[in-house]
Amino acid sequence: MTTAFGDLDNQVGGGKVRSTVVHYLHTSVTPLLRGSYTEQIGRRLFAVAAELTKLAGWAAYDLEEHGLAQRYLIQSLRMARAAGDSALGAEILAAMSHQATYVGRPGDAIDLARAARIAARSAGLPALEAGCHMVEAHGHAARSDERSCGASLNEAERAFDRGEVNRPNWLTYLDSAYMSAKAGQCFQELGDHERAARLARASLDMSEGYQRGRVFNLCLLASNLVVEDPREAVRVGSQALELSGVVESRRTHAYLRDVRARLAFYEEIPEVADFRHRVSAAKAV
Repeated sequence: MTTAFGDLDNQVGGGKVRSTVVHYLHTSVTPLLRGSYTEQIGRRLFAVAAELTKLAGWAAYDLEEHGLAQRYLIQSLRMARAAGDSALGAEILAAMSHQATYVGRPGDAIDLARAARIAARSAGLPALEAGCHMVEAHGHAARSDERSCGASLNEAERAFDRGEVNRPNWLTYLDSAYMSAKAGQCFQELGDHERAARLARASLDMSEGYQRGRVFNLCLLASNLVVEDPREAVRVGSQALELSGVVESRRTHAYLRDVRARLAFYEEIPEVADFRHRVSAAKAV
């Protein structure tokens, strides 16, 4: 069920899964946690409950319900620790770092990412460690700390290149396309739009089933094409807007609004004016 909910979240956004996930947690998972089981079974049960609770938090974050998201993520971290699952704990801390950067708290994001990195290293998962370096890099970029961001990006690349053969199912999203997208976000924050656009293009070579992520990456590309070619930015942004129609995600709409804002200087171009109108008319869900 956790895998199925996670796949659905990636395809259609947190708005379409959160209430179902929360209902399942309360009606099916909580009674299991209150039951009787061996220590071994208990650890496995708490680990998968932590994974599902993290998904509830991630869905709330996707809907920009940030206080609720934090409560779910903290609860999922407690469960992961009860399960003795340091890898999952690192993943949850990295998610909290991701959210902290989004809401404008880059200092907290860096601290959370560093805690996540320590846990990932102890779990022996280089790809997870790479992801932790990436969210730390994003925190540094949000503070305009180019040097620290570059150091974290380099560490992320080295960790990712080490790879591993037994990564957990919940880590399958962390591939080269994900790494390109996160690096692109960093360079966008630092104002290097040419490099950000190049990485955003690379991020579109992504696995199937990540509809929301594709919208994010298209928005990233469009935002960084605006100065060089506003018409091409509109073309790419229009693809993102069309795909967003089946995704219930307020974050998606926030990224589309960012593209719209960056195009404001070019509104005398008819295609730009039309795109900005269509984004304004789109419903944030």
